[in-house]
Amino acid sequence: MSRELAYALITPYSLYKSRTGGIIGRLLAHPSLELVAARMFLFSDEFVDEYQKIICPKAMDPGIREAWHEYIDESLRRDNPWGTPPRCMLLMLRGENAVRTLKEDVIGSFTEQPVGDTVRGTFGDFIRDREGAIRHFEPAVITCPDPALNDQHLELLARHAVADGGILEGLYQYGGAPNVECSLVMLKPDNFYKPSRRPGNIIDTFSLTDLRIVGVKLFNMTVAKGREFYGPLEEIFANKLKFLVAKTAMKALDGAFEFEFTEDDADVLADHLAQRNATCEFNKIVEYMTGVDPNSIGESEKKTATNAKCLAMLYEGPDAISKVRNVLGSTDPSKAEPGTVRSDFGRDLMRNGAHASDSPENAIRERGIVGLLESETDTCDVTALINAYLNDR
Repeated sequence: MSRELAYALITPYSLYKSRTGGIIGRLLAHPSLELVAARMFLFSDEFVDEYQKIICPKAMDPGIREAWHEYIDESLRRDNPWGTPPRCMLLMLRGENAVRTLKEDVIGSFTEQPVGDTVRGTFGDFIRDREGAIRHFEPAVITCPDPALNDQHLELLARHAVADGGILEGLYQYGGAPNVECSLVMLKPDNFYKPSRRPGNIIDTFSLTDLRIVGVKLFNMTVAKGREFYGPLEEIFANKLKFLVAKTAMKALDGAFEFEFTEDDADVLADHLAQRNATCEFNKIVEYMTGVDPNSIGESEKKTATNAKCLAMLYEGPDAISKVRNVLGSTDPSKAEPGTVRSDFGRDLMRNGAHASDSPENAIRERGIVGLLESETDTCDVTALINAYLNDR
């Protein structure tokens, strides 16, 4: 058995129809596959021309081979019959015999039988007429069908990842609608502690916004990045949580002395301890988001220390900030509206499923921290991941 790097490419129609969450849920639920990178793509003609040559194994049924070539030629090119940018989402997965596992156990092959045990069986369409001719061919996901071809596919993706991939913001006109915004959404670490459909189910809930996903990145938040990302909360905690410090002090010290300990005394003590309490609570959030206790490492380690992953996404469209926040729900899952992300998937104030920007200004600030503000011009995580994998083989 070998630990391989495989890929799943969610196709333009699947993204357009908001099937993304359901597909991702299937992909991430398999116990032997680990998500290791994600990236949006808008492929060039150069990529499509080369991809057509290597997508099909030699032994493939001629009719299906022809359907694949026609599909890629028509659906993945920027100049297509529908006149819309053909966005694709690339997910990189790693595991034992990942290529075959992904293809056979998760994505599946095309079949005339109405089955729903695979991604293509559920989300793809494949129809033959009575004479056996293919009348409809719509793969929900593309992957390498043969381990022998996988390195070629990966090399091609790595070569085009920077030029053809990244942030696809500003490509749509939205019918001239006003207030087009781009909101950052981040699925928090507890969604990735074990293989599950949970991340996909959350993304499926966000599809209720009718917004477009224009950026995606698997992000390992370091302690330094965590402190920067959540930095504004520390000052907020110092003011908002001071009453809790006073309440705790009153409960602990009332009757502890031979003299009266008053609420005024508790308030004075709270003034003295508010910042220390805020820092303590702030560090709990940083530890949760990074998997590392900030107090356990030195300053020099904080730029690289991380033991947790998040999935960051950009949602674009009219009034994106408010639409995403409405679907996200209240910070406290117990108070969130039924059907919202935090009501359905949150556990407490910290482990509440997902984060979303609360203003256009904060969206810009947060995007800069996670690396989804500007597309790369030299290399990217997908290129680095694939090249490292191919060099080790």
